[in-house]
Amino acid sequence: MEAKAVARYVRISPSKVRIVLDLIRGKSAAEALGILRFTPKRGSRLVEKVLRSAIANAQNNLDLNPADLLVLRAYADEGPTLKRYHPRRMGQAFPILKRTSHITVVVGEK
Repeated sequence: MEAKAVARYVRISPSKVRIVLDLIRGKSAAEALGILRFTPKRGSRLVEKVLRSAIANAQNNLDLNPADLLVLRAYADEGPTLKRYHPRRMGQAFPILKRTSHITVVVGEK
């Protein structure tokens, strides 16, 4: 049995989140929470929130024991990009791309 949690339209680049997700993929849920707590990246707080939601989904909806859970899959897909412009010299405008992510974490039993 698998439980899933998704955070959509998170205002952080997917490449930055993937660095954090690579740390927890395949680990037990308790170990992954410990890793995320001491990871000095902004994405670690967001991934921790999604992981806690997936654990709660497994516990409340599927009656799984949180101590037996593993992070089976964790990935970040690209969401819509907000396009902004920064004025530059001589009437030019340079684009600024504010990227968003869809973070997905799937937990299941060993």
